[in-house]
Amino acid sequence: MKDELKHAAAIKYDKEKDGAPRVVASGKGDIARRIVEKAVQYGVPVYHDDVLAELLTRLPLNSEIPPELYEAAAEVLFFVYSLEHRQKTGDNDKIIGL
Repeated sequence: MKDELKHAAAIKYDKEKDGAPRVVASGKGDIARRIVEKAVQYGVPVYHDDVLAELLTRLPLNSEIPPELYEAAAEVLFFVYSLEHRQKTGDNDKIIGL
């Protein structure tokens, strides 16, 4: 974890229910640190992007991310799905595209 974590947000996407990923947790300072700690504790992948995290903390909880952030969210989801694929297949090659 970075020396001083300023912002953190958690997103969730259910393709059956959601039109876009939703912000399910967000915060600054100590709350940001706790969000990351819980993610690590429960094996949730952590993607580091300070600018995106700061933008997501501006959104209301449980709101879908706006279209302007779709590309950034797609990168996060690609990262997560790539990690899941690597875990399932045992493929330890580097993730291409990030």
